[in-house]
Amino acid sequence: MLSVFPFFQHQQTFLNQLREITGINDAQILQQALKDSNGNLELAVAFLTAKNAQTPQQEEAAYYHTALPGGDRYISVGSQADPNVIDLTGDDKDDLQRAIALSLAESNRAFRETGITDEEQAISRRLVLNYKPPSNVQDLPRNQKEHRNLPFMRELRYLFALLVGTKRKYVDPSRAVEILKDAFKSNDSQQQDVSEFTHKLLDWLEDAFQMKAEEETDEDKPKNPMVELFYGRFLAVGVLEGKKFENTEMFGQYPLQVNGFKDLHECLEAAMIEGEIESLHSENSGKSGQEHWFTELPPVLTFELSRFEFNQALGRPEKIHNKLEFPQVLYLDRYMHRNREITRIKREEIKRLKDYLTVLQQRLERYLSYGSGPKRFPLVDVLQYALEFASSKPVCTSPVDDIDASSPSSGSVPSQTLPSTADQQGAPPPELPSTSPAPIAAISSRSVIHKPFTQSRMPPDLPMHPAPRHITEEELSVLESCLHRWRTEIENDTRDLQESISRIHRTIELMYSDKSMIQVPYRLHAVLVHEGQANAGHYWAYIFDHRESRWMKYNDIAVTKSSWEELVRDSFGGYRNASAYCLMYINDKPQFLIQEEFNKETGQALVGIETLPPDLRDFVEEDNQRFEKELEEWDAQLAQKALQEKLLASQKLRESESSVTTAQAGEPEYLEQPSRSDFSKHLKEETIRIITKASHEHEDKSPETVLQSKPENTTSQPPSNQQVVEVEIPHVGKFMIESKEGGYDDEAIKLEYSRLVKLAQEDTPPETDYRLHHVIVYFIQNQAPKKIIEKTLLEQFADRNLSFDERCHNIMKVAQAKIEMIKPEEVNMEEYEEWHQDYRKFRETTMYLIIGLENFQRESYIDSLLFLICAYQNNKELLSKGPYRGHDEELISHYRRECLLKLNEQAAELFESGEDREVNNGLIIMNEFIVPFLPLLLVDEMEEKDILAVEDMRNRWCSYLGQEMESNLQEKLTDFLPKLLDCSTEIKGFHEPPKLPPYSTHELCERFARIMLSLSRTPADGR
Repeated sequence: MLSVFPFFQHQQTFLNQLREITGINDAQILQQALKDSNGNLELAVAFLTAKNAQTPQQEEAAYYHTALPGGDRYISVGSQADPNVIDLTGDDKDDLQRAIALSLAESNRAFRETGITDEEQAISRRLVLNYKPPSNVQDLPRNQKEHRNLPFMRELRYLFALLVGTKRKYVDPSRAVEILKDAFKSNDSQQQDVSEFTHKLLDWLEDAFQMKAEEETDEDKPKNPMVELFYGRFLAVGVLEGKKFENTEMFGQYPLQVNGFKDLHECLEAAMIEGEIESLHSENSGKSGQEHWFTELPPVLTFELSRFEFNQALGRPEKIHNKLEFPQVLYLDRYMHRNREITRIKREEIKRLKDYLTVLQQRLERYLSYGSGPKRFPLVDVLQYALEFASSKPVCTSPVDDIDASSPSSGSVPSQTLPSTADQQGAPPPELPSTSPAPIAAISSRSVIHKPFTQSRMPPDLPMHPAPRHITEEELSVLESCLHRWRTEIENDTRDLQESISRIHRTIELMYSDKSMIQVPYRLHAVLVHEGQANAGHYWAYIFDHRESRWMKYNDIAVTKSSWEELVRDSFGGYRNASAYCLMYINDKPQFLIQEEFNKETGQALVGIETLPPDLRDFVEEDNQRFEKELEEWDAQLAQKALQEKLLASQKLRESESSVTTAQAGEPEYLEQPSRSDFSKHLKEETIRIITKASHEHEDKSPETVLQSKPENTTSQPPSNQQVVEVEIPHVGKFMIESKEGGYDDEAIKLEYSRLVKLAQEDTPPETDYRLHHVIVYFIQNQAPKKIIEKTLLEQFADRNLSFDERCHNIMKVAQAKIEMIKPEEVNMEEYEEWHQDYRKFRETTMYLIIGLENFQRESYIDSLLFLICAYQNNKELLSKGPYRGHDEELISHYRRECLLKLNEQAAELFESGEDREVNNGLIIMNEFIVPFLPLLLVDEMEEKDILAVEDMRNRWCSYLGQEMESNLQEKLTDFLPKLLDCSTEIKGFHEPPKLPPYSTHELCERFARIMLSLSRTPADGR
């Protein structure tokens, strides 16, 4: 017996797609299109478009499917005009046809990235894992459905079993997907969207379980576990032309409209109560309407959120990004048929409260936006302004009077008008003799220049503001009393209105909170999210782990821990382009959906591979053994490769040792590689300068000073030509060394350290960074351990390159002796190496930054990008250890972001050219440079500028979907967009950093100063 349930699935899928593509919401018109097109989507679109273009709107008819007491029949009724329905009755039918065909083609091609990974956790894996094919499978008619479903169930069981017990990081679903993909192929090898993917998946699972159910029972209607798990029933009741009707229907995924609603309950209320429909074929034009009441809810309740509408102006569907909230626990008592009378009463009460709420909000709005003109202000503020005006004291005459006073018509200026301002202020008038013609002539000459509000003689330090010209104390007292009283009254009225509105909102929210209406709880189990536009995007899922009581995020091969806050940010909508399109709730009372399996003998919970049937357990164990063998082979290959590299490195080391004999063992890498830099030469010259300076200073000192440098307590007498000197280095410590009587050996060390401390403490401009000059400056600023600083400083003077000069040779021997005196336990060599490795990385980061910025200024953005990315990543790692370990993170982030934006702009311009070669070059830039590194901008979600930059780049490419272009460009665009819209934070395509050229310390500091100076002369552009 064939199942009848796929009919309902296909019908609902078909209607949803037609609704999204054409913008027609009338279910009866869509059902007729389904019937006339015989299930062909493209024919249905063409039929609806042609029909709307040819038939006047007032003569349209809808077919309303009802079940009347007299028997089932179709009743033809007119559809009342819906303001939300797009009118497709235009003269330009051809353009509209092309637009809809284009949107259909784009929709079909846009979802090729969808896989089972995002869906499988939303389906009860237990049913699939415990599925056993019919025992008489060999005797069954080998029709196309059975030939397709049984291999699919076999691969799906293998896939689910691997997800439970595999040792691999991820599993490959391609075998099951390849079988499922065949169902979506049409003549042009296009695929449908993820909504139909879910329908098709459930359809196949239902068919497979139906065969098993028919084998195991002799009943006329065998129970199908998939139907019992995912399908419910509702009762449609209503009145049509005065006649009551009832009709029971089955539903799987329940469709809900998002536009115009703020939360899930509002969507459900609108879906359960359909508006009135006026029949044009009835003489009395009777009204009709219907309600839906759930009679039987499935254990897994799925809501499809329709976030697409047809934009007639653009000729394509658009995604609705409005925010829609949904709860973690959803109580469905108000929608149950058994509670219909209570719900109707509460709905009437809510309607009454909302009507009253509208009145209160309108009244409040009159208080908050007062006035009769285009500009409105809060009435409280208006009264306050009036009070402030009345209380103001005049500081000058009226501007008009002032102009009149300075511009007499007769050309003369009466002297009595000149001091009018001063007279009003009660101040003595300025001495302006009326007999003197000079001031009068000056004023007369100025009066010819007409500057209406700038001729006042008010002193510049007295601001001019409006104030009453004449008001008595009694008038002011009465006015202030009235204004204060009115303001208080308005404040009280406004507060009462706001409190009343809040109480009504609270009453509405608690309307269904009584105990009788919270008996049917459904808990949110999975949320399927889409980011992008209507024609392209990326999908991932949030699924609740009941064992660990936390949310998990399933994004392609990445399964990560998540939180309710992250789910809300990605799923509610209204933020970026991500929003939920499917919600799965499970009945919170029956525990069989989430309860663990237990061992019948021990009573312990079964976990992992123990939960699998014997055949799948063997399959997983065999796969794990193969995986372990693969690992062993891989490890062997790596070991052999490492051995070869070690032998090669050893050979190169011997060759290097034979040619280079001046490098001292144990020195930092940046001191011993002349090919990498001339840092050794730089330090050698600097050290010789310090030693020479210390020698000259010491020679200038008197013998008494030299004697004072000797230690006070010595237990043994050194040789006559040597002296024991206590050398003290600030913040490092004291130590005893033997030196020549000249005494400049320790003085040179102290002098050098003092110089470096001064550099480390100096406040420098951005173009000067003394950390690049010397490692000790870097160590001091980052508070390295004093023994590490001491050892590094001594190694500077212990360089064998200093042995050619007698003075240098002496201090070299002293420094070497001191290094040997440092005990192994005093310096942690691992920590010592880490500090020097960090300094090497700091210098490399600086060079990456310099080259990246230089290329950026030359507009060589591809060359710049890799260096800036390396600079940012290395710098971020350094800054995680301390604020002075690296460079300004905001600076590097700014130019990394700008470089990506510039490259995106270049690629977009190449794509817009339409030439194959240019288009391919543009897509190469996107695929090799933009797409792989976008996750770097999304890792830190607190960096708002990076997130906005990513949105700008994505929106630029999504905007092409609404434009006419050749088919090959359209195909390339739809192939590329899912990669661009992928929200995973996995970095792809970046294997190793670019190689740096040899550089010297002098070159490093000079280029750094030059590039930083050039940046300081360039506008920051929002940096």
